[in-house]
Amino acid sequence: MAESIFGYPFRRFFWGHPPIFREWSGSTALLDWLESPTAHILKINVPGFNKDDIKVQIEDGNILHIKGDGGKEKTQAKEKDTVWHVAERGIGKGDFSRAIELPENVKVDQIKAQVENGVLTIVVPKDATPKSPKVRNVQISSRL
Repeated sequence: MAESIFGYPFRRFFWGHPPIFREWSGSTALLDWLESPTAHILKINVPGFNKDDIKVQIEDGNILHIKGDGGKEKTQAKEKDTVWHVAERGIGKGDFSRAIELPENVKVDQIKAQVENGVLTIVVPKDATPKSPKVRNVQISSRL
């Protein structure tokens, strides 16, 4: 049976602690998160960015951190004889940063990323091997 929008992992997306999205810079780097039987697939809008402008890192074991530096537009905005009439595309504010808490059943050492036509696609393979439960018995004594 399919999970509802408020089921795992989306419950934490809306109300959880810690939130599945740890930070969001308010940029236009919009995200789609798809799940197939073998992988999690993240698609992020990164128009104007190339692969050298983007960093994808794993932090703290399962936090996927995506950073973009749009510094090329900043230098253009500082030209002496350039007059800006309208700046709706956020000139000088092209940086973005997204941090996403990944589920436990992924292979972080096999993550792949590619940028094409203004879309960054990140494939996070799932780990099919069952993990042992994280239950640990605590010995009870009459004295501490």
